Amino acid sequence: MLDRLLPAVIALIATPALAATDTIRLGMVLEPPGLDPTANAAAAIDEVVYANLFEGLTRFAPDGTIVPGLALEWQAKDNGAVYEFRLRQGVTFHDGATFDASDVVFSLDRARAEDSTNAQKQLFAGITGVEAVEPDLVRVTLDGPDGSFPWKMAWGDAVILDPASAAQAATAPVGTGPFRLGEWTQGDHITLEAFDGYWGDKPALRSATFRFIPDPTAAFAAMMAGDVDAFPIYPAPETLPQLAADPRFKVIVGTTEGETILSMNNRHAPLDDPRVRKAIALAVDRQAIIDGAMFGHGTPISSHFAPHHPDYVDLLDRSPHDPDRARTLLAEAGVSGLTLRLALPPPPYARRGGEIVAAQLRAVGIETRITNMEWAQWLETVFRGADFDLTIISHVEPMDIDIYAREGYYIGYDNPTYRDVIGRFTASTDPAERSALLKQAQEMLAEDSPAAFLFQLAKPGVADARIEGLWQNAPTPANDLTKVRWVE
Repeated sequence: MLDRLLPAVIALIATPALAATDTIRLGMVLEPPGLDPTANAAAAIDEVVYANLFEGLTRFAPDGTIVPGLALEWQAKDNGAVYEFRLRQGVTFHDGATFDASDVVFSLDRARAEDSTNAQKQLFAGITGVEAVEPDLVRVTLDGPDGSFPWKMAWGDAVILDPASAAQAATAPVGTGPFRLGEWTQGDHITLEAFDGYWGDKPALRSATFRFIPDPTAAFAAMMAGDVDAFPIYPAPETLPQLAADPRFKVIVGTTEGETILSMNNRHAPLDDPRVRKAIALAVDRQAIIDGAMFGHGTPISSHFAPHHPDYVDLLDRSPHDPDRARTLLAEAGVSGLTLRLALPPPPYARRGGEIVAAQLRAVGIETRITNMEWAQWLETVFRGADFDLTIISHVEPMDIDIYAREGYYIGYDNPTYRDVIGRFTASTDPAERSALLKQAQEMLAEDSPAAFLFQLAKPGVADARIEGLWQNAPTPANDLTKVRWVE
């Protein structure tokens, strides 16, 4: 009798462990406001859908290089003013529709349309025409040479949508990725399920659930209790040493493209005066913010550029922590008794960092009136409405030093010389010239201080020790699950 019962008992005991090998539960701080990355700026959208649910012509690899996506290959013609993309064949959308060149034409025309709500319309601004030459060949004509165009097509904002379902993509997304939407329980979780009709290598996971846990204490409790299997962007760095000492977990600390800055509204007096902006930049103590808000995780920056990039220039000596010089500049600008509004979105780097920044500004005679905003309110009031004086935000888009050249951008920096530098960089296809222009742009921002550049956001993550394939670094906001698997 025992001989017959023993296999059954073993099977019952083993079942939960076996079931876990093709599912994963991931913690996230912020819930996405929608699931259409082509219609909203929130990074939380890409953290769910990028490379999982939606795909573009090209994509970012984990090391930040550009690799083929829905395009097998591409060729630049006319000195980079025309690009031809050869598309993969045999690709279907989650709704069964066949993917071909007409979908690319639709998606790019939709993104660049006058009424487009795409948060990164500048990615498509140079396009003058998109043509389906053949079912598997697309020709994109630009208004001039653009050496960055394949890189632009790798952004989450440039993914390809199914025309029949594009209008519902925020709540019922349909893509070509290895996962499709399973369910979205508002305020709790999103579940993705493996798409059996995927054109490429099938993922090891059958499903992935993203749980929304905004509170750092709750995030730690969820990891310790096993309620989540991984927290790729972990919001409680103060507990990382404790997790690292536990053999159940592994701590994964990498880099991001997130330049964390104290943005200033350059349109409003007295922040339209470069002396006042420089004074604010001199008032902040970057390392104190990194230590106090991020528990030591972060790299000081002096301009809007990632230190891990080969073209980074260390310009920290241009704006060291110098309260005396800050007070002198404020006096020269005739500013005294200044009170500025400081808008803080939900992430811990902003809420914790904002209190530290407020104290540092107070030390040079600038008072702040802090408003804690939820993400939707911040997007509407600050990012879209430019109704703010100061705000702390991590700009996580890859190599986005061009934001200071964008017309109508929320920071309101207006420098024709800077726009010219960025314009020449965009048009150039020569690597040496592009490198030199990037360095020149960094120098200009460090001197003019349209923002106070604080630190490069680290990517502290924690996961079950048996999980492999999560990205260590974040060349773009993403939780790419295509290579994630459990190992024993």
